[in-house]
This record gives sequence, structure tokens and C-alpha cells, in this order.
Amino acid sequence: MALTYETVDVFTETAFGGNPLAVVFGGEHLSTGAMQTIAREFNFPETTFVLPPADPANTAKVRIFTPGVELPFAGHPNVGTATVLARRGNVFGKPVGDTVAFEEAIGLVGLEIVRESGAAVGAVLTAPTLPTVEGTFDPSAVAAAVGLADSAIILARHAPAHVVIGATFVIAEVADLDALAAARSDEGLIAKHLGKPAPDEIYLYTRLDAGDGTLHIRSRMFAPGLGIPEDPATGGAAVAIAGLFVKLMDGDLDLTIEQGVEMGRPSRLDVRILRNGPDTRITVAGRRVPMMRGELVA
Repeated sequence: MALTYETVDVFTETAFGGNPLAVVFGGEHLSTGAMQTIAREFNFPETTFVLPPADPANTAKVRIFTPGVELPFAGHPNVGTATVLARRGNVFGKPVGDTVAFEEAIGLVGLEIVRESGAAVGAVLTAPTLPTVEGTFDPSAVAAAVGLADSAIILARHAPAHVVIGATFVIAEVADLDALAAARSDEGLIAKHLGKPAPDEIYLYTRLDAGDGTLHIRSRMFAPGLGIPEDPATGGAAVAIAGLFVKLMDGDLDLTIEQGVEMGRPSRLDVRILRNGPDTRITVAGRRVPMMRGELVA
């Protein structure tokens, strides 16, 4: 069976912005090692493989790979894959409607397709589970791990937090845009100061006051241990920071995240925290731009 693929830029409305994703079809016969090799060849932050679902009531089974490892869950691969399928119109002999359900290692992941004039332009991801906040990290160690002075880490609202949603995150607030720009991704420093195994991803952010009632932040994400020195848009981290804010704030929250600016690939992620009594739901919405399609011939 021929392996075909499409690529999209996710969390952007501009070509060559956002986070690139490769979506591969026809890989039912591939081993895990072969999928990992193909993901390494694309060398995008993530590559997905769309496979027949175990339950025919679901849309597809989706496996997600960075250049280095397989992930149980991630945000931009889900948003991108959902919109690719919606644009195709059918998968495994079934039409793709306004909702999709993907079987993933973390569990069942649901998304709503965003359409304009009938065309799929984006998707809204509902987190399959709430993140867990499992403690804190030493602020000095986090600062040293990304090449910053201790004073760059802001502690007024929270210490650097250990948050888990599939991957493990360190989430730290930094003083300003200059501090954010000065941070660097260095696998050796991360291992030295945060231990082995180090957390999968380090997520730094600073607040931007837009004065419109929505919380705006600018962020950067480093995951060199996963084969991603820096990520231009990280939906899983958006879920993770929303889970942290659930612990820190009351009520619903709209959160806008700018990411990838320092990389020249600006991205936008729109996050919502919706509380209904004891139940809380986190959604992440984003647009996508179709980029390439082709066939793997090797």
C-alpha cells in the first residue's frame, strides 16, 4: 500500500507560520520503528499516522511521533490531523462530519471542526483529561536550565510547576519579553539542573496586558530530549498551563497564547477553561494552512 502524506501549518492563518505537521496515510503495515524513522525523516515537531480505529464508531486511530519519541497525546497534531481529514471529506470509507474522535494512547480525543463557507479551516480540541499538577521545581534550577538569572523567574503567582498531561511539563513565568527572548534550549543544561530523566518539556511564559478581559501570554517551549529544540506552537502545553490556572483561579477563563514569535513562526492558540460545578473542561482552538501533499516512495 502506498504511503501518502499531507502537511499543514497549525495554529496559524499564514503559510510558513505556526507549527508544521505531517499526516501520513496507508501505514497500517508499518512497525513502530518504521513510523519513528519516517517521523525523523520529516523532522517536523510531530508526524501523525492515521490508522483504522479499533471501534468503528470512532473516526481513526492516531499515533503521534516527534523526531525522537512517540507521544501519548499532543495538541497541534490533533488539530492538524482533524482538519486534514475534514478537508478530505472521508476516511476509511466513512464521511468526516463536524466532529471527530481519535483513538490515542492517552484515550479517546474529541475535536470539533471549524468551517467557513463549508471549508474546514481549523478545529477545537477538548482535552481528554485534566492535567495533574504534581508539585514544583526549584526556581534557581529552572533558571539555570534555560540560561537565565534567578531573578528572571517570577514567583508571585506560582513557583515553576510540574504538570502532566501525557508529557511532563515544567511551567514557569518569566519577568518580561526580554527574559523570554534570552532563554535558550540546551539539553545538557536541562539534564544537569533538572535531573535525569528530565521533564519532557520546559514551557516559559510572560503575561501581556491587552486590556480586553482575556488573559494574553507569550510563550516558548523547549523539548530537546524529544528531538524538538524549540516548538513554535504547543497545544499540549496550552492544556497544561490551563490545568495550572484551574488550580490558581476561580471561574471560567479565556486565554490567548502567542508562541513561535522568536522563531519567526508566529502562532496563536485560543484556550478556554469552562467550569460547570465540579466539572471542568479545557478546550484549545486553532486554525491551519494546507501546505504540501505527496507520496513516500522508499
